[in-house]
Amino acid sequence: MIPPPVPGTPGDSAANPFALRFLDVAKEYALGDGTIRALDGVSFDVPRGEFVAIVGRSGSGKSTVLQLAAGIDVPTSGEVWVDGLELSKLSDDDLTRRRRDRVGMIHQFFNLLSTLSVRENVALPLLLAGGDRRAALARADARIEEVGLAHRRDSRPHMLSGGEMQRVAIARALVHEPALVLADEPTGNLDSRAAGQVVDLLGALGRLHGVTVVLVTHSREAAGAAERTLELHDGRIVSDERAGA
Repeated sequence: MIPPPVPGTPGDSAANPFALRFLDVAKEYALGDGTIRALDGVSFDVPRGEFVAIVGRSGSGKSTVLQLAAGIDVPTSGEVWVDGLELSKLSDDDLTRRRRDRVGMIHQFFNLLSTLSVRENVALPLLLAGGDRRAALARADARIEEVGLAHRRDSRPHMLSGGEMQRVAIARALVHEPALVLADEPTGNLDSRAAGQVVDLLGALGRLHGVTVVLVTHSREAAGAAERTLELHDGRIVSDERAGA
């Protein structure tokens, strides 16, 4: 059994060595007159700085894990801990602030704003948090350079390829220096070559910045870039393997 998290200050890696912990988590949804159990007693932990892939077929519970980790949804039972805090103990306002300040999100459909340039899209989390515009754009430029798109910083999203748009999304997810990055099928709309580049880049930048990365994917090829792979089936973890093991 996984021991309970150690109370401590959020972000204090000595007191809380795990960026993400699920403790006997179940999640049920109403379906007609009955319920569907999306997660069934799921327990796992992710140490800080680890790159973990969660794989499984559609309906296995992968997206539910991501929604709970992001604090977008709440478990029916069990505990979800992020960065040393149990999410159920936080108010809606606190959850919103933590998603903004401590979590980076990457989506399958990029979610870039068509009216903004690449650098404005990347700087957006900082600007929405009330940051200084000049400082936000400077930090955005640094992340854009890291993903290899400095020459595209003034372009609009419609001028980019799918792989380039997803690299912009990675830069945006990292711009506010989060503790945890959650990537939801980030290669789902990419060809195999671009998909490989995106997951390799995600892993490299996670290591560079010491960020914990949780990648949800149906693709075994994409999961191969991770240090560890959890497989879900019918809402339960059926395997937990480390690369090279």
